[in-house]
Amino acid sequence: MIFPLLPLVFFTLTVKAFSLSTSPVDTPPFNSLLFKDLNVTRGLNYHYYAVPANSGKPTLLFLHGYPSSRYDWRHQVSFFQDRGYGLIVPDMLGYGGTAKPLDPQFYASSLISKDIVDILDAEGTNQAVLIGHDWGAKIASRLANYFPERFHSFAFLSVGYLPPTFFSTPYTQLNALTKAVLGYENFGYWDFLSSDRANQILLDHLESFFDLAFTKDTVKVITDWSPLGAMEAFLANDTRIPTGDYITPEELAIQIEFFRQSGFAAANNWYKVLTTSIEADDNKGISEESAIIQKPVFLGAALRDYVAVAPTFIQSALAFTNNTLTIHEYDSSHWIMLEVRDQFNSDLLQWIEGLAL
Repeated sequence: MIFPLLPLVFFTLTVKAFSLSTSPVDTPPFNSLLFKDLNVTRGLNYHYYAVPANSGKPTLLFLHGYPSSRYDWRHQVSFFQDRGYGLIVPDMLGYGGTAKPLDPQFYASSLISKDIVDILDAEGTNQAVLIGHDWGAKIASRLANYFPERFHSFAFLSVGYLPPTFFSTPYTQLNALTKAVLGYENFGYWDFLSSDRANQILLDHLESFFDLAFTKDTVKVITDWSPLGAMEAFLANDTRIPTGDYITPEELAIQIEFFRQSGFAAANNWYKVLTTSIEADDNKGISEESAIIQKPVFLGAALRDYVAVAPTFIQSALAFTNNTLTIHEYDSSHWIMLEVRDQFNSDLLQWIEGLAL
């Protein structure tokens, strides 16, 4: 538990006192003295958590996805910093204390990948073990393509390795393909999240949105998250549903307040690059040779994730890994690092300890 149980009104008033650089996610196990800010090469500020490694231990780089922050990794931060591992845990572009440009061109994966390498340089980290979840896994994929020499290995969580060709199919065709295979548009929600109206609708229905994001009934993703128009209709009705037991009311309140402060206008650019040609155009410079990962890979596949469908990413890992591949399948929703955190932490630790570092 992050906070003792407090009345929600008191809790809300308390967390509103934080600035974005000392946001509600600067809570234990995060040590407030270990946060840093860096202006990367292209002039954007990144806010991140940095723990120096004990002698002989590697540094682990954790990249979160959507709708998230470095707070996603709280259970992993606690687990690995207690064991002497170095940690770098940034707020990704568009979130928290990190810059929030509104032009989607700033969110091209090649640019964000260079931002992350700038952080490694600032920390004096020549090589790291990279762990990415959701769209953090997309950036992990591009870092494997552009900067493989900077990493010992790559771990993908829920969303697996995304080869550059994944985004070469136009968004509308990709949706039609998923509907033909699955019976619903798996990526229909991209249309809403990349719209100009999404920010205000999400802010007007924050509790409803995060109920759906952390839903206890994962089949709700098929009916109310993924299909075209489904998420917007769910929010318009201000629908409330139970959340999973893996997130406490206190943690959920932190998550909600975090986005109440920062909004979604910047973060939703992670979808605008997909529903336009930005991502596809940005990936055109990656060669077929660079698309094959030559370092060890860990894939944590979520069997009850009906957006990031496990068999798709297992097949991708098999096709694009030219080194040792470790696959763990978890009886979990999208939020593996929360829902089955003990098992995941143990598996990740065993994998890291087995690497020739």
